[in-house]
Amino acid sequence: MTSSALICETEPWKDLKVHVDDIKKTHLRELMSDTKRCQSMMVEFDGILLDYSRQCATLDTLNKLKNLAEAAHLKEKINRMFNGERINSTENRSVLHVALRAPRDSVINSDGKNVVPDVWQVLDKIKDFSERVRSGAWVGATGKVLKDVIAIGIGGSFLGPLFVHTALQTDTEAAEFAKGRQLRFLANVDPIDVARNITGLNPETTLVVVVSKTFTTAETMLNARTLREWISAALGPQAVAKHMVAVSTNLTLVEKFGIDPNNAFAFWDWVGGRYSVCSAVGVLPLSLQYGFAVVEKFLKGASSIDQHFHSAPFEKNLPVLLGLLSVWNVSFLGYPARAILPYSQALEKLAPHIQQVSMESNGKGVSIDGVPLPYEAGEIDFGEPGTNGQHSFYQLIHQQFNIQPLAFTGELVSNHDELMSNFFAQPDALAYGKTPEQLLKENVPEHLITHKTMSCSADFSGNRPSLSILLPSLNAYSVGQLLAIYEHRVAVEGFVWGINSFDQWGVELGKSLATQVRKQLHASRKKGEAVEGFNFSTTSVLKRYLEASADVPKEDCTILPKM
Repeated sequence: MTSSALICETEPWKDLKVHVDDIKKTHLRELMSDTKRCQSMMVEFDGILLDYSRQCATLDTLNKLKNLAEAAHLKEKINRMFNGERINSTENRSVLHVALRAPRDSVINSDGKNVVPDVWQVLDKIKDFSERVRSGAWVGATGKVLKDVIAIGIGGSFLGPLFVHTALQTDTEAAEFAKGRQLRFLANVDPIDVARNITGLNPETTLVVVVSKTFTTAETMLNARTLREWISAALGPQAVAKHMVAVSTNLTLVEKFGIDPNNAFAFWDWVGGRYSVCSAVGVLPLSLQYGFAVVEKFLKGASSIDQHFHSAPFEKNLPVLLGLLSVWNVSFLGYPARAILPYSQALEKLAPHIQQVSMESNGKGVSIDGVPLPYEAGEIDFGEPGTNGQHSFYQLIHQQFNIQPLAFTGELVSNHDELMSNFFAQPDALAYGKTPEQLLKENVPEHLITHKTMSCSADFSGNRPSLSILLPSLNAYSVGQLLAIYEHRVAVEGFVWGINSFDQWGVELGKSLATQVRKQLHASRKKGEAVEGFNFSTTSVLKRYLEASADVPKEDCTILPKM
């Protein structure tokens, strides 16, 4: 399968490059007038409706993209992922986040071993532990029920679980199970974030979940030590074992830290950080907050999409369609960014999570074989809840970018129709725009015409591609579906572009450089050593920082601001 040949060297890629000229001659107003085309660009699966009729694409475009998928061996690559082959070749690992939500009787192998029983062993352990904590069978050091949880992690150990937690807060069933409980996430090493997380909490009723696979992640472990001190100062060092648990595979360091290794929950090398929401990373804190039964529905929703992604034909496959259209927009039409605009405040943390999943996965400049890419891959993802965005950055979107609105219906609230009116209107506003002739008929002054057509040329008024995903309701199951759709969309893009969507060497470089700075700050604070070994700019700002923060105690401690 592996080859140094780039996808841009194939005939389907070249065919699509030629096809771009035809598409650019055709406005979305014209494409949207073709009812048969629009009808064929609506796909449903398991209650989800995808409408991609407002993409700058024809049925011929879709056929050409399907040819590109075949040239990229997309189906083979999807199968290799589900078969547990080591498709993350730069780290020599399988990529099996699908196993995290597979039914108990599934068979998914890695290195010849079915990993599903191991997954369910951890899930059963989480279920047992979370039920004991929630019922009061497991109590804190002073005998009080642990009703508040702080989950410490960073990156994928933070953004994904936070997205799911925020989305579930308004689900009726989940909210009922969460009554009287709090779940907070601590990621930033900034003392302000630490102070905000512990403000209003009592160490006697707080359980801390430390999420670090190796138990060496610098930011996470500093925050963990800070909260360990917070608990120890209030309840004594012996209380740590009752008030702190771990999600890690390094049991030696877990025990050395003061956490009982029996209260460590495992995950595996074939789980990438940004794909780890369905592992103990997310399932443990979410089960403590909402109960395992609710979280299991979330896992089932994700599993439903996994099976769909693995088996559905490309023309009906939601993640495949989204991935191929992303490649079309980025590499052929030249759209550099995508806005994710959920028309539900409960999905406010979706965009930050997908931003990491997408940009950390596909922000690559070389192929999986290390060959520099001569074409654009990856895109900038950003977003806000829809109606908020309309009053902030939609002006730029109407002139530049590709957007993806998301919505849910079925809520019996008085302002929901108003919300949905905006959701249904924006894709058409982006697609159609307004012509100068229309504006003149509306008695718009001539000097405002170019401003209201969004461009100096009427030919580019409107014609902004978007697609819409409509969910029947927002609950644990549909949140799982949404997560899996975006995870697999990212994989499809990477498979077609020929890059490795599952490593993150750029992030590793930043960690390495931070280690050098950390050592220098330690040496300068503790031993008074001069700053050296850095370029002029870094040396200058480090000196300025050390001078301005000379009042920082030389002892290893964190001073928290008063909140």
